[in-house]
Amino acid sequence: METNQIQEISRLRGLNLSPKEIARSLKLRPAEVKEILQQQAATLELERVASGVVEPLYNCMVNESGVMLLDPRRSTDSIESQGFAQVFVARTHKQQLLVCSYLVDYWCLGVKNALGPRKMGKVDYEVALQSTSQRFHESFEEITIEQAQSIVFGGIDYAAKLGFEPHCDFAAAQPHLGLRPDVLMPIEFGKNGKPFYMDGPYDNQKEIIAKLNKSVGIGNYDYIMTIGMGNELF
Repeated sequence: METNQIQEISRLRGLNLSPKEIARSLKLRPAEVKEILQQQAATLELERVASGVVEPLYNCMVNESGVMLLDPRRSTDSIESQGFAQVFVARTHKQQLLVCSYLVDYWCLGVKNALGPRKMGKVDYEVALQSTSQRFHESFEEITIEQAQSIVFGGIDYAAKLGFEPHCDFAAAQPHLGLRPDVLMPIEFGKNGKPFYMDGPYDNQKEIIAKLNKSVGIGNYDYIMTIGMGNELF
């Protein structure tokens, strides 16, 4: 998209026009306008964080698999890690919370999903944690923001070496983590010293396997296919 179009989108948004109205005015697709507005919002939020303007931290939470990633000595008999850390970061905003979540595949793909920030009351936040705990069949524990940053950014770094980028919604949720530290906590990603891919229902399995073959080579990663190869959404 041309620079003058992006500038015009910003101007019209400043006049409180909706994305659909902007798209109609500029003869663009609403999805194009929405993407530009999201990118601009994420950039502004990063600038706020860089200038020190960030909401106070309420807490950070992670599931038991994430705890085991941070400290393998704390492995429990109650669960078997599936390689996913579900990280919640909640910050106080007036009388509410702003909550972001990050689903990290720390064996292979990095940030597979990201949500937020969403405004929630404290009770609603607790309900969301309980609901997620039931889906994972794991309890959640509080961690530090440094630990949360190391899981998320470390997972992204590991996945990038394998050819994978974070989920497209991560850009909007990234500022909630605060500024990335110069040095992350030491965490061992992968499984048994190499990538381990376990397919998900919305994965493009063929593409992922092709990237692993290119980045580390056949025989240098492990994988399990549970739902078959293909592009279909199951």
